[in-house]
Amino acid sequence: MNEILNDEIKRAKELLNNHINDKNNDELSGVDVADCLRVLKKNNEEEYFSYLSRLDVQSLVYSATDMPEHILKDLLTIIPNDKLVNVTKELESDEQLELLEHIQEIDEDKAKIIFDELDDNDKKDILKLSNYDDDEAGAYMQIELFKANLNDSIHQSIQNLKLLKESDEIEHIFKLFAVDEKGVLKYAIPLSDLVINDFSLKIKDVVKKNKEDKFKAIFAHDNDPIEDVVAKFHEFDLSVLPIVDSKGVLVGRITTDDIHEFIQESATEQIYNLVGVDDDAEYEDESIIKASKSRAFWLLINLFTAFLSSAIIGIFDQTIQTYVALAILMPIVASMGGNTGTQALTVTVRRLALGEIEFGDAKKVIKREIGISLVNGLFFALIVGIVSFIWFKTPLLGIVIAMAMLINLGFSGLFGTFIPLTLKKFNIDPAVGSSVLLTTATDIIGFFSFLGLATWILL
Repeated sequence: MNEILNDEIKRAKELLNNHINDKNNDELSGVDVADCLRVLKKNNEEEYFSYLSRLDVQSLVYSATDMPEHILKDLLTIIPNDKLVNVTKELESDEQLELLEHIQEIDEDKAKIIFDELDDNDKKDILKLSNYDDDEAGAYMQIELFKANLNDSIHQSIQNLKLLKESDEIEHIFKLFAVDEKGVLKYAIPLSDLVINDFSLKIKDVVKKNKEDKFKAIFAHDNDPIEDVVAKFHEFDLSVLPIVDSKGVLVGRITTDDIHEFIQESATEQIYNLVGVDDDAEYEDESIIKASKSRAFWLLINLFTAFLSSAIIGIFDQTIQTYVALAILMPIVASMGGNTGTQALTVTVRRLALGEIEFGDAKKVIKREIGISLVNGLFFALIVGIVSFIWFKTPLLGIVIAMAMLINLGFSGLFGTFIPLTLKKFNIDPAVGSSVLLTTATDIIGFFSFLGLATWILL
């Protein structure tokens, strides 16, 4: 264990040293810098503060949004306000907002100082983005754009692009967004199609030379759910998506980087929520007490549901006393039902998160999952029935557990799909606590069907 830990520390120091010695500071991403600092912070405070002081301000600020709270606190104490302001000015609007929100959680006064020192345009952009809800497309967009009026020439557009790049105002240029006099989005022209034309041509002439549909802009509205934006990126294999307001005026753009980050965060959140765990409490450096509290609520719910399942078993105590083999086989029925339901639940929650399905698709989705569960149920019911017959030399016992297995797996597919779809219908996160409800349902049905059939057939 110590050898593994030493290798981890050595690797973190090596990566940070290479990054510090790289004049272009392209060696590590912000996430990597944050991870390396986390390793050092946990194992060697002295070396941690040494690297914290040696890293350039830009690298530290770029990694700030990926840092745990206690490391960000250290960062804010060693970096002067003026340097924080200067680096923040270089960030794109969405990154500025994200950084200020992280800082505000720790030190509201410092966040206000940084915000007050920004340019008026930066302030305006940040305030605009902050007005969107967290689940709206506008909250994820960048205000900075490469756009041009239809009457502008290609030469003018290229000059504007040059200024944008020289000032580091925008990164990752994929397309030129063509707008009319009112700023309404009309076309999206890839750079490759733009530069092959005569630079004296106007943007509208480039469009006329080609089929109009070639440059048709696929877009989203700023108030659209971010899940709809993710679906469009997948459906049309996009690198960038323009965002417009209710009047069609171009207001921003979302890139693949923004979507990738959202998907990663959503996937992590879904995984934690499926088991009732708060992802904020899962950092290695989080206190045991705080992490325990974050999990206690769903464990308490699970305790009550476990009593409910036990009550079902208590109803059939005489049957179990008569056939002790039932107590041995009960966990098999419950376990198979729980695992089958979890499979259906995981697939459904993922598809809901990606916007592939909604409550209106419930009938089709439920029918499919029940079908899959029943096919597997038939197969495993046959196996368990045969094994039980051979094990306990009781043919009817094999029939009982086979029937119970088929019933439980069928209902597991139903509830594994129905629970998240219903929660989504009522605007409740379909991942939060779904596993607790599912486990309760599959246990109750599994125990009741198995013991009920046993009482009916064997006694």
